[in-house]
Amino acid sequence: MSAGVLTRLYTGTGAFDIVGRKRTWYIAFGLIVLVCVGSMVLRGFNLGIDFTGGTQVQFPATTAAAPAEVEAVRGVYERVIGEEPAAVQSVGSGASSSVLIRSEALDPAQLVALKQALFDTFQPIGASGAPTPDVISDSAVSGSWGGQITQQALIALAVFLVLVTIFLALYFERTMAIAALVALLHDVVVTAGVYSIVGFEVSPSTVIGLLTILGFSLYDTVVVFDKVKENTRGLLGLTRRTYAEAANLALNQTLIRSINTSLFAVLPVAALMVIGVGLLGVGTLADLALVLMVGMIAGALSSLLLATPILVDLKQRDPRYQQQAARVAARRKKMAAADGATGLDPDVTDDAVLATELRKERAMAAASSVPARQARAGGAAQHGGKRPAGKASRPSGKRSR
Repeated sequence: MSAGVLTRLYTGTGAFDIVGRKRTWYIAFGLIVLVCVGSMVLRGFNLGIDFTGGTQVQFPATTAAAPAEVEAVRGVYERVIGEEPAAVQSVGSGASSSVLIRSEALDPAQLVALKQALFDTFQPIGASGAPTPDVISDSAVSGSWGGQITQQALIALAVFLVLVTIFLALYFERTMAIAALVALLHDVVVTAGVYSIVGFEVSPSTVIGLLTILGFSLYDTVVVFDKVKENTRGLLGLTRRTYAEAANLALNQTLIRSINTSLFAVLPVAALMVIGVGLLGVGTLADLALVLMVGMIAGALSSLLLATPILVDLKQRDPRYQQQAARVAARRKKMAAADGATGLDPDVTDDAVLATELRKERAMAAASSVPARQARAGGAAQHGGKRPAGKASRPSGKRSR
């Protein structure tokens, strides 16, 4: 069974009826979007201190007492403040390495107690080579910077969507642009909703990652639509298959490529997420990895199961394609009545048949446009309409004297 599925997957002959099950995909994607929107409205997001404001404490990782490891620093913070910090991470390398603590806004008393506890536990070494509490610095982080990042990201998103719409409308057509934008908005909503459900901290790197996945999702959709455009060229004059069947064939032909591309793109991001969560703690690296992984998976699924079915629905509203579908059905009914078959055209899934028809049509059109060759006076007429035989009848390329 698995071998047959893999064979159909790699041959891409239209064996998987993806467009025909569009109602199933619409219901599944609709439920996912509903859950994500509900989480964003009811639960909201876990905004980082770059958006809400907070306190940042930093000290050198070179210590005279206990090693300044991330988990040890986190434990000191929880013991003094009574809650977990937003993030604890090691920055820099070698002699310039340091430990950075980011947390909610702390009052002066909490800040003094935390700095004293950090010095008593780790005794960070200053520039003089001796432990000193002066190397433990603190600063207030304003939430306005995160707001500016969000505003710039929304502007970039709007400009991106406008440019993408213009490009798709010019390169493909208006219906393809609409379908691609619907799939793109689905990816944004699902990625943001998963972030709300999981509860990861939203940082500026999250916003950057969200903008990054838009290009990946659009690339996969454009590849599928390019194949749909190729398969449906001249379709209105043919009766082998409908637009929905030609689009479904295009999906099958690009299915294995989309799976391979998405798989090899997600694997490194998954490894990055494991390193960020398992080894370095939940921080900027994990935030970026999560948004990339969710966005890539959502983009691959929407380009295959959502964008093309929407395109088919939009196309089937066109009376020309409705009439073409009626001609296809009439042809199959006629063939079934003549052959005593079950009503299905055996050539429906044979892409070679359609390609042969297109080649014949182009050859006939080219032949009809070539004017007939006129015989020369004194040439073929002197020889009774026949070409003179012998060596003298062939041009030698030499000038006669």
